[in-house]
Amino acid sequence: MLEHFPFYLGLIVLIILLIMLGNRIRVAYPVLLVLAGLGISFIPGIPALKIDPELIFIIFLPPLLYEAAWANSWKELWFWRRIIGSFAFVVVFLTAISVALAANAFIPGFSLALGFLLGGIVSPPDAVSASAILKFVKVPKRMSSILEGESLLNDASSLIIFRFAAIAVSTGQFIWYNAALSFVWMVIGGILIGLAVGFVFLKAHKWLPTDVNMDIILTLVTPYAMYIAAEEVHASGVLAVVSGGLFLSYHRHRFLGSSSRLRGENVWQSFVFLLNGLVFMLIGLDLPEITSALKQEGIGFYEATGYGLLITAVLILGRMLAGFGALIVTRIASYFITVADKNPGARAPLIMGWTGMRGVVSLAAALSVPVITSSGAAFPHRNLVLYITFIVILVTLVLQGLTLPLLIRKVKLPAFNDHMPEEETAALLREELAKVSLAMLRADHQEELSHSFHLQKLSRLWQNQLESDETVNVPANIKSIYKKILDRQRQLLLQMNKEEQRIDEEIVRKFLHQIDLEEEKLKLE
Repeated sequence: MLEHFPFYLGLIVLIILLIMLGNRIRVAYPVLLVLAGLGISFIPGIPALKIDPELIFIIFLPPLLYEAAWANSWKELWFWRRIIGSFAFVVVFLTAISVALAANAFIPGFSLALGFLLGGIVSPPDAVSASAILKFVKVPKRMSSILEGESLLNDASSLIIFRFAAIAVSTGQFIWYNAALSFVWMVIGGILIGLAVGFVFLKAHKWLPTDVNMDIILTLVTPYAMYIAAEEVHASGVLAVVSGGLFLSYHRHRFLGSSSRLRGENVWQSFVFLLNGLVFMLIGLDLPEITSALKQEGIGFYEATGYGLLITAVLILGRMLAGFGALIVTRIASYFITVADKNPGARAPLIMGWTGMRGVVSLAAALSVPVITSSGAAFPHRNLVLYITFIVILVTLVLQGLTLPLLIRKVKLPAFNDHMPEEETAALLREELAKVSLAMLRADHQEELSHSFHLQKLSRLWQNQLESDETVNVPANIKSIYKKILDRQRQLLLQMNKEEQRIDEEIVRKFLHQIDLEEEKLKLE
């Protein structure tokens, strides 16, 4: 381990350089990292990166899912719940079935159970890849919200399929009513455990005399506690992390101070940045080990690559059909229930269908396939499953990842009217913040206002609708007043975000971030 330490340091530096290059040439960094890892793997003398398969899920998934839950908007998730639910559950199940049938029909020795195992591995699209690509092209808010919401839930549904299929392959039996009961417990138990653990940590933050460093460490421990607690009772650790993460994210202003929110955000961004970079590099570095193991199963390189391309084609075609199928179902459903959009058009489903890049979750699931079954025999076709997964990730990342920005530009998505324009939203928020601040200042602190030059300056600032480029230094004797006004502004923003669907929560979070910065300035002055 020690002799390879310089290699690991060099790998991290290379990841940073490649991400910088990706930003410069406007190519999503997951594509570059996978290709770079693939190229490095052929260099003689490069040490193999080996991670215990049983630890793959617990190392990478909890923090990645938790950070994604914090970044998501519960308001958007609920508003688009039907389309998100259909892609996260229905589409994932149909995709797994399609892969299982194709694998059983065309790959020699692949049983339906083994096909479902492969389907569970490759069915969930990767949110990190899609987000990295969408950073370079502007898409309507509804599409990014749906993709982000889908990514939170499709991991859980696919991994549930994977778990049941792995048990069926390992034990050689599948009892459907036991599986149905286990499925219900995994879903309900995972959600409840995540909420319970999240509630415990919320109270720990509020009741214990923590400082900023302790708060940040607790946030790093939280997703692992949720995941382990759920897995220990055979519930879904993924759903536990997602539900607990959404719960704590929604209540973040109740139990974390401005310092903990600001510094914690920076720590988490760096932590997740490193994890994502390592896992995509790991995808490319794993190829030589996988291909060498294929020879032990008597499967040729070109034959195995053909199987991988076949499954990739099934996945791409299936998601494209699902995108347009969702359009048809939405139009039919609009006659019976209220839907978010009766006629979303054909362009958005086309883009949704093409955003099917696979990545972190598929790799983690494939590497966690057990080496031996419960009877002690070698797990059937494990290396072929790994290789097919690698081909699926590589092809979807490179093919769809490189062509998605071009497709978005060519399709020219309509300007959906889901949210107010950004400038209009920002102007409205500034106006409302100015009103509530001035009202509070004049109602509760009129005497201080008449004698304080600084409060009068603040009053004039709010009179000009809180222009974001204007600041004012606050002397010590009125800091407590300003702090109360900042708290009132924060409450107003949270209330407006909750009550008005057309206000984009991303803009609200920018204003909340600015208020946190103002509160931090009070501590430094």
